[in-house]
Amino acid sequence: MLAIRKAVSYQHLRELETQLRAEVEELFALSEQSEQPEVPDGLVVREEIARREDRLARLAEAKAVLEARAGERAAAEQADYEAKMAQRAERERTTGRRPGGRPPPPPVPGARSGDQYNFTDPESRIMKSSTHAGFEQDYNAQGAVDQQSLLIVGWALSNHPNDSQEAEPTLAAIPSEIGTPEAAALDAGYFGPATLAACEKRGIEPYIATGRDPHHPSWQQRFAQLPDPPPEDARAQVRMAYKLRTALGKAIYGARKCTVEPVIGIIKQVLGFRQFSLRGVQAAAGEWCLVCLAFNLKRFHTLSWA
Repeated sequence: MLAIRKAVSYQHLRELETQLRAEVEELFALSEQSEQPEVPDGLVVREEIARREDRLARLAEAKAVLEARAGERAAAEQADYEAKMAQRAERERTTGRRPGGRPPPPPVPGARSGDQYNFTDPESRIMKSSTHAGFEQDYNAQGAVDQQSLLIVGWALSNHPNDSQEAEPTLAAIPSEIGTPEAAALDAGYFGPATLAACEKRGIEPYIATGRDPHHPSWQQRFAQLPDPPPEDARAQVRMAYKLRTALGKAIYGARKCTVEPVIGIIKQVLGFRQFSLRGVQAAAGEWCLVCLAFNLKRFHTLSWA
């Protein structure tokens, strides 16, 4: 997590550009007056112009980065939009009825007024906090944890604000000497074509939540009879939801809360790691690697006394 006081929004950036350009024009006009103007003590027009031109150059760089990010986001949102529309079309084909609810709106290209650029660490991103309703300047750290030993067997770090693309680099980080797991339990943020493809490529059976389960289900819901399996041509989300309701699915996914969650808790509470000290994706990734190594050393010590 980084401080966001050094960040600027796209809207504020444009406002600053307009203000600085106006000030530069005023200073140029002041310097071109034939008679010696009255200026405040200590004001050196040439230096003030140079200072503002330097800020304008930095703002132009930030603006270009935000607009490039907006282009990447638009491409991802367009792919997501097309996938959702394809799902609606498939649902209509299989059920013979038009899907309820409003269709998803098409993505709007271009940078948004609230898009943020951080001058302290431009490679970081604004992300929704997992502990409160606000947003923070963050990196997205990942870890693959072995269920039996609770050792971190693979780690990854990115500046992507969600986990839909993070399964591939995390699974790829598991050393070949360890082998390939037979199954993997992941929370709802990972569900999507990229995660399913990453698991299928490695022969891993995924158990991924398709949404939030109620905290206090009724006894009728808890003991409801398992329905018939969905047809093979059903949507991936429907088939995954059914798989999680089977006895095996409940056992595998249920183990996630006592596998990954304790590791994250120990890293935060016991090791005291809650914020990166280094800047940039590469440096932060190295720092996260050291944190995972520190956890594993502590875990090895615990296992040696078991």
